[in-house]
Amino acid sequence: MGLRILPFRQYSDHDVVNLFSVIGSDVLDKTTDSGAGDAGVFVKVADGNFDKEPVEYQTNSYLGDSSFPFLGTTKMYPEVNLKITGAKDEDHAIGMTLNQTAKADENGEKLLYNPTKQAELQAVLPGQAVPIATKGIFTLSSSAFDGPLTDYAPGNRIKLSSNAGKITGFASIAAGSITTGDLVAEDKVFGHVLGTGTRTSQGPTTDQFAGNYIIISFDCN
Repeated sequence: MGLRILPFRQYSDHDVVNLFSVIGSDVLDKTTDSGAGDAGVFVKVADGNFDKEPVEYQTNSYLGDSSFPFLGTTKMYPEVNLKITGAKDEDHAIGMTLNQTAKADENGEKLLYNPTKQAELQAVLPGQAVPIATKGIFTLSSSAFDGPLTDYAPGNRIKLSSNAGKITGFASIAAGSITTGDLVAEDKVFGHVLGTGTRTSQGPTTDQFAGNYIIISFDCN
C-alpha cells in the first residue's frame, strides 16, 4: 500500500507546494506497492531547473501503443519537468508527499482511464505534480519511520533517516553532555513527536495500517 499517512492531520494549503513530480524510477506500478512513490515520503528536489518548460509532452509507454498512423507525433503525454525524490539524512527535505504516484490500481487497471478511482486512492499519475506539505501535524504509519517506537517518545526530535524518504527519532540531549556529533544531529532536526500509538484489527476486519504509529509536528522551512 502506497499510503504512509493516517487520516488525522492538520495543515494549511498555504504550506503545500504543487510544483514537482516524482522521478520516473520512483513511480509505483500499482497502488498496492510500496516505495519512494508513496504518500508520506519526505522528499528533496532532484531537478529544480525553472529554465525548462513547466510541462512538456513526452513519449510514454504508459499511454499504450502510439505507433498508429496519422497521429502526427508520439509525444502526447504531459509531464511536469521539475522533479523530486526521497531525501536522506545528508539532504534538506522540502516536505512530505500527500499523495502516492502510481500507474495502476490494485487490479492492474490504469488509473489514467479512471480518474474517480484515482482520487479515491489519493493518487496522482506518473508525471503529474504531487502535493508536498512543507509543514503541519501528521499521523504516520510504521512504514514512514525507522527505529523502535521508544525512539519516538513525546518531545523527542525527528530528522531524516539514512533510508531515503523516512525519518528517525532521538531524545533531547542535556546541555552538559553535548558533543560535536550531537550538534550535527541537532542541526538536522526539523520537527518533534507529539505522541505515539498502536492500531489493531477489530473483529473479522483486517486493518491495513495495523501496527505502531506516531503523530509528529514538522516544519521544513
